[in-house]
Amino acid sequence: MLERRLALRVVTMPKDTNQYGTIFGGVILSYIDQAGFVEARRHGVHKWVTVALDRVEFKQPVQLGDVVALYTTTTRSGTSSVTVRVEVEAERYSSGETVPVTEASITLVAVNADGRPIPFRSPPDIA
Repeated sequence: MLERRLALRVVTMPKDTNQYGTIFGGVILSYIDQAGFVEARRHGVHKWVTVALDRVEFKQPVQLGDVVALYTTTTRSGTSSVTVRVEVEAERYSSGETVPVTEASITLVAVNADGRPIPFRSPPDIA
């Protein structure tokens, strides 16, 4: 079984919410992108860029004050890219209950200063 790691943990704030008191979906997408980068960087200190993000379907809303946790797992490591599974959970401010929010796969590519893909080697503990 692949190891799931906590990549990011964020408290939701009023600036992240819509008029209904729930977090904008784009904010969660941004967190997914950040969490994917955190996991990709474990494969090498390179410039990593996002090239693909699969379908994101929201199961539960994230509410103002919830703590959002993003867990990552590397599911594929190629020559110049990695695919990372990101699972998003929200810990409710009012009850402490943890609910699944969404999940996604994100592919990131290691690039050089010109933006061209470069090969990398994952550290031994990642492979």
